[in-house]
Amino acid sequence: MVTISFSKDQAECCEISLNYTECFLFYAWHKSSFMKRVALYFAVLFFPLIISAQKVISIDLDSTINPATADFIHRAIIKSEKEHAECLIIHLNTPGGLLKSTRYIVGDIMGSSVPVIVYIAPSGADAGSAGVFVTLSANIAAMAPGTNIGAAHPVTSGEIDSIMYGKITNDAAAFIRTIAKERHRNVQWADNAVRRSYSYSETEALQDTVIDLIAKNDAELLKLVDGRKIDLNSGVATLHTKSAQIEKYKMTLIEKLLNIISDPNIAYILMMLGFYGIMFELYSPGTILPGIIGVISLILAFYSLQTLPVNYAGMALIAFALLLFLLEVKIASHGILAIGGIISLILGSMMLIRTGSGEVGRISWTVIISASVITALFFLFVIGMGIRAQRLKPTTGMSALAGETGTASETLNTLGMVVVHGELWQAESLSGVINKGDPIRVKSMEGFKLFVERIS
Repeated sequence: MVTISFSKDQAECCEISLNYTECFLFYAWHKSSFMKRVALYFAVLFFPLIISAQKVISIDLDSTINPATADFIHRAIIKSEKEHAECLIIHLNTPGGLLKSTRYIVGDIMGSSVPVIVYIAPSGADAGSAGVFVTLSANIAAMAPGTNIGAAHPVTSGEIDSIMYGKITNDAAAFIRTIAKERHRNVQWADNAVRRSYSYSETEALQDTVIDLIAKNDAELLKLVDGRKIDLNSGVATLHTKSAQIEKYKMTLIEKLLNIISDPNIAYILMMLGFYGIMFELYSPGTILPGIIGVISLILAFYSLQTLPVNYAGMALIAFALLLFLLEVKIASHGILAIGGIISLILGSMMLIRTGSGEVGRISWTVIISASVITALFFLFVIGMGIRAQRLKPTTGMSALAGETGTASETLNTLGMVVVHGELWQAESLSGVINKGDPIRVKSMEGFKLFVERIS
């Protein structure tokens, strides 16, 4: 409530007024000339339109947290700052993501000059693992009914020793405590969410000061946060969101594609498809399409892998596995090389993404086993059949007649005619005189003349 030094009637008016602006306009009305009164009349008339022109930027994050989503949130914050939006609403529904990308997002939110609201919605949504860090870092944390938050314990890919695992957990716990303390949230619960995988429903989170409010939808959310004062790095900001217009900001087509391929499982599958395509093209030159698909898949896979914490020892094991499969096709090892290739491929796939990347930073066992089986079948049967076909004796053309048998259609005294495959050929004897009807074997061919010998 604002009270200023007016007359008794004016002060009484201000006491029942909604805000300072109305009090000021009432006072100015009684003190101004006729023309000024007209101007004030129009100002009062169009004041609601000015208020309704306030804007709120809204984005949806319904995926894992990865470099693509981190860049999307960064650009959304920049857009909100440039357009002087009242606030940015992030609708969050995520199972978690990469800790490195989470740190980027948290840094952008906490350094934003525009208030950021993280809203776990719609009903059934979850802010798990890395999503807890993002939610706690918001200026205002809200949840829809029927949602939950928690289970931020770091999950590693592959086996690591207890000392390294302890370091990863302690680092994540310190990070989330810093966030909770900065935003005046429940520090103890935040620490337990990392160390003991604590989870809360929306009502439990509100009671234990993990979040600020519960809202059924965007409209209710904007009404609840209206008038709140937010501490920003640039100063204190008061939210005016009751009548604000919501502007949806979406990912571009390229960002959606990058978001999809940032999944380690998708990156792994693309890499294997790339290897298959290029190998098939090398062993069957001229097919073209497998080579094109292989190169495109490898480029997309390498882009995705460069955004992930790749372990190059794992990459080397996968390459070694492919080499063993190729050798199995060419060398009779009675399956030893194939078994070694399968073991190498599985180990390399397990090690491909470094530990400490979070649950979604792991490659699914289903994908690993499927890829190993398909790769083994691909090299042992598809590539193997291609190589064996290349080694087959030609069945057409001039070279196909070498070694074939036939009969002399006349006496060959050096030169004469023979019948091979039912065809009459001019021939030259390499074993002296060959009588008519004697069996012969083709030794070689020069032009359209066969060089033959008698079969004893």
